[in-house]
Amino acid sequence: MYFSFIIPVYNRPDEVDELLQSLTQQNFNKDFEVVIIEDGSTLKCNEIIENYKDKLTISYYFKENSGPGDSRNYGMKVAKGNYFLILDSDCILPEDYLINAEKNLENDFVHCFGGTDKALDSFSEIQKAINFSMTSFLTTGGIRGGSEAIEKFQPRSFNMGLSKEAFEKSNGFGNIHPGEDPDLSIRLWNLGYKTKLFKDVYVFHKRRIDWNKFFIQVNKFGKARPILNSWHPQTAKITYWFPTLFSIGLLLSVPLFYNGIPFLYWLYAFYFAILFVFSVIQNKSIKIGFFSIIAVFIQFFGYGFGFLESFFKISVLKKNPEEVFPELFFKK
Repeated sequence: MYFSFIIPVYNRPDEVDELLQSLTQQNFNKDFEVVIIEDGSTLKCNEIIENYKDKLTISYYFKENSGPGDSRNYGMKVAKGNYFLILDSDCILPEDYLINAEKNLENDFVHCFGGTDKALDSFSEIQKAINFSMTSFLTTGGIRGGSEAIEKFQPRSFNMGLSKEAFEKSNGFGNIHPGEDPDLSIRLWNLGYKTKLFKDVYVFHKRRIDWNKFFIQVNKFGKARPILNSWHPQTAKITYWFPTLFSIGLLLSVPLFYNGIPFLYWLYAFYFAILFVFSVIQNKSIKIGFFSIIAVFIQFFGYGFGFLESFFKISVLKKNPEEVFPELFFKK
């Protein structure tokens, strides 16, 4: 295998610098390629790229803005490798990333794999809290944090491997964003390809976002899922309703409490207490524990009500997804 890293970037030169620096520190004794695709940025990273020309086999392409999925497809078309490692620009790699990726593929080859994400000690307290809410088994079932207790793993494009063969057969990512990565996974399954989680092929995912941006992000995740369910009805699951039901139940628990029905209120209180304790233990910080509660509130409410809105418009009213949610689609 010859690996090509595929990295779309939009106005994030500082992130690219950190990511490329981590690529120079890989404990890997084989050559690999790095392909940077500038997706119509006004803050370009071409000067950053020049600093690594003598350290990495690297190529740089600038194109008009058409979204991360289309940019990844562009990068895979021009890449020289036969196995693509797809990353977001806000990731930093541990030194053994490539060694672990190669080892897993040699032991159990799949045409598409996904890895997990973790937080570095240098990340901000909000970043660590968001990382906890996105990876903990108490919130997402640990899907992003390493759990294998799921029937089929849907790799996420912040840390994904894809063979050249699978890319060419599937035509890569669609123009929805977010949601382009589970859509690709499902289409790969339909073509007969398998996907797998490689727990030790992880990245440090920086997620340079604040609370408001986090809400917008998870709200879009929620809106995208009913669209994917309408495209691929065989993959719809009752579990996709859990954030919505959780949020509605939380809102109902307060008036029920004041009307003499306290059970639901205390059930939620117990859940958030457990969540706080686990976050404090994991992050060794009481403050991050409190921030984690905020992050989980935002995650469930953002995703849950985004999902509910999208389900009503897409599944009940039978609206066209691109017309009712134009913010989720890029024009190619």
